[in-house]
Amino acid sequence: MTIVVNLDVMLAKRKMRLNELGDAIGISVQNLSVLKTGKARAIRFSTLSAICKVLECQPADILEYTPGEDEPLED
Repeated sequence: MTIVVNLDVMLAKRKMRLNELGDAIGISVQNLSVLKTGKARAIRFSTLSAICKVLECQPADILEYTPGEDEPLED
């Protein structure tokens, strides 16, 4: 499965910088950068909730599922 992280899109829509978001939710810019670039292997619900609260959005605005070529479709 491929999960696309659209954090940069939401930050642009809210005219907010990554360091501002980090300060608002108490997470380092480095950790947010890992998430933003799609290199994160997991995200805590509490982190996702804090991001959504600050950006006034839904989780689906940040995370998007796209079927990967290596993923077989099951019936």
